Amino acid sequence: MSTPRSAALERTLYTLAAPVLAAAPNITPDSPVHTAVQLAGAAGLGGWYLAFKSDEVGAGRKILRWSPLVMAAAIDVAARHTPGWGPWCLDAILATGWAAAGLLVMPFSRHTRRNHRPAVDAPAPAPRREPALEPSPVQPDDGADAFTRQVRRLWENRGMPGRTVVVKAIPHPGMPHDLSVLVRASEAGRPIAGLTDEVVAAAFGVDVTDVHIEEVVRQYGREGGPSWREVHVTPDANERRRKAPSARERWADRVGGAGGPIPGSEFVKEVRDSERKVTHYIAQVPDEMGEPRVNLHALAAVLKTKYDEGRLFVTIDGNEVLVSLWDTSPLAQVFPATRELLTPDKDGRWVTGYLGNGQPARNRVYTDRGAAHGLFVAPSGGGKTQLMALNVAADALFGAVVWLATEAPDEKTAALGKHTDRYGVGALYMIRMLRALVALMEIRGEMPWEDGQLHDWDPYLPGCPYRMLSSYFDEFLSAARHGLYGAEIMELAEVVSVKGRKYGIGIKVAGQSIYVQDGFTQLLCENLRENCIPIVLKVAPKKVGDMFKALGISPEYTPEPLPRSFSPAEKGRIERVMRGEPEPPSNSNTGGAGWIVEAKQPDVLRALFMDFNAGIDGYFPDTVEFLTDYEIRELEKRDLWFDWTEPPRPGEFGPEPDDEDSDDDAPQQGGGNRRGAGRSASRQDTVTSPRQALEAIKRLSGV
Repeated sequence: MSTPRSAALERTLYTLAAPVLAAAPNITPDSPVHTAVQLAGAAGLGGWYLAFKSDEVGAGRKILRWSPLVMAAAIDVAARHTPGWGPWCLDAILATGWAAAGLLVMPFSRHTRRNHRPAVDAPAPAPRREPALEPSPVQPDDGADAFTRQVRRLWENRGMPGRTVVVKAIPHPGMPHDLSVLVRASEAGRPIAGLTDEVVAAAFGVDVTDVHIEEVVRQYGREGGPSWREVHVTPDANERRRKAPSARERWADRVGGAGGPIPGSEFVKEVRDSERKVTHYIAQVPDEMGEPRVNLHALAAVLKTKYDEGRLFVTIDGNEVLVSLWDTSPLAQVFPATRELLTPDKDGRWVTGYLGNGQPARNRVYTDRGAAHGLFVAPSGGGKTQLMALNVAADALFGAVVWLATEAPDEKTAALGKHTDRYGVGALYMIRMLRALVALMEIRGEMPWEDGQLHDWDPYLPGCPYRMLSSYFDEFLSAARHGLYGAEIMELAEVVSVKGRKYGIGIKVAGQSIYVQDGFTQLLCENLRENCIPIVLKVAPKKVGDMFKALGISPEYTPEPLPRSFSPAEKGRIERVMRGEPEPPSNSNTGGAGWIVEAKQPDVLRALFMDFNAGIDGYFPDTVEFLTDYEIRELEKRDLWFDWTEPPRPGEFGPEPDDEDSDDDAPQQGGGNRRGAGRSASRQDTVTSPRQALEAIKRLSGV
């Protein structure tokens, strides 16, 4: 065999370099030869380091290749530090050994050549042809491609699973082990039986989860039906899906599956709102599935949050679902009230707060049926007075006359009273205010408009002779349970809730309950609910179902209870327990958070915050609106317009007893004919119209 040229050259270099390597340090210690040898040795050390750190095969071969340079540098250093040629002429011995090792091993030439040259007298090997795949003995040759023939051979070797034959096999691009196989029954006219995911997985040696079998629909030029199946084997795709799933795949696996939080849903898109710090996920379910079903607690777990944190909100619109995940709970934020937000627009709507999905929640001062009523429900400390203040400001900014009555005085309602036409405290004040409202309905019903006709109140119809009137009753149920005036208060409130809207009179009721068993009548609850947008704040978890049932909300739309606090739990509890430290106090920040019920489904709400400490004058107009002079005169005629804080007047709540002995036979205070109450004795004797005469006759006859 001839010696390769690279090997002969390497041997020559070793032979010539060995004397120079031994003599240079002893003859000329400062020669440039030393610098060259040391640089070569440094390069060799760098090659060793790269070979050691590399994960590729052949690290030992690379280390051997760089060994001559490193050993030469070591010999040069040893020769420079030994006196003369060293003991026993050691410098020459080391250089000779280095050259001999290089001549025997020849690391550079042997490891850099990819292939040795063939011997001169050896004939070149003839190219071998790959043996062609024989046609399947079960299925005749139909001109299938090589990949299909390979899959057919494998299928037959594995016993033809499900007694089927392979019609066509298609590899998946970029996935070496993934393919789709179209199979049919080996016996014509028979359905496929026994072809399961487990059987196919065993045939291909993959997991059962990597196999998916589909039915085949008949197409032009190809049969379909029970005798055909399409098998998808996707181990590579599933491995990639487990390690780095796309947003659509992650939704399908964790959310839209059969047991997922929103079963049947399909991912549409993901939108990030960096300014508001919220991520929106949009999905939809097929039309045949109806309205989406959402498990909020399971969805929160999938999105790596907790329902109690108040960061997750779901909005359903037909078959579409919007999932909003906030960085921090919007219900824990404070939204300051402004005069611009509280000013009603041309449709009478104004912003009362913000929903969990970030939308502004709007209330209204009137509806298409007339003046709007109001219903505010919250326990003590839930933000009821704050909510009532927002509504009072909106009505005042609309230009309405506002009356305010509360069962017990407090700082905030007293501050609100300065911006109203009338403000008072106690059940007596409430009953007098309600009597005036009932009388105003009669008075306004007889007031002609500019066209000379009588009309129901309409904010869009010009020529109205009176202003809208909003009457507020704080802690209404407490007053309705008053021993002397409670029954009439509830009766008159029902009358105003039924007819007041037609005369521009709205009744706004605030309390801690709307249950019939607590004193609310069913009629009053229904009238308020149908003519207002109820708001419920901070309800105890056990009362949520009953509260919304009383509001007419069906069970499927009853919301989950709100958490006791929207502040995230402070971490490090284990360390605190180990150190024996107490837990930090919980921040109860749910005041003003609750639900607004504008449609059939309640929406989570965070009401605006009106800062009473900083003063509330800026939220209200500069002037306070009053009743017209005509209305006041008519109320005075009925003896209903006076200082309602006065003690009960003689005869105001029924006939006075003649003497002390007749107390047992006289009707109790607060009883008597309630519909005729409020008119003094002098007023009852004065008859100025046929209708009043008829009423006087009825009273005399006891009808």
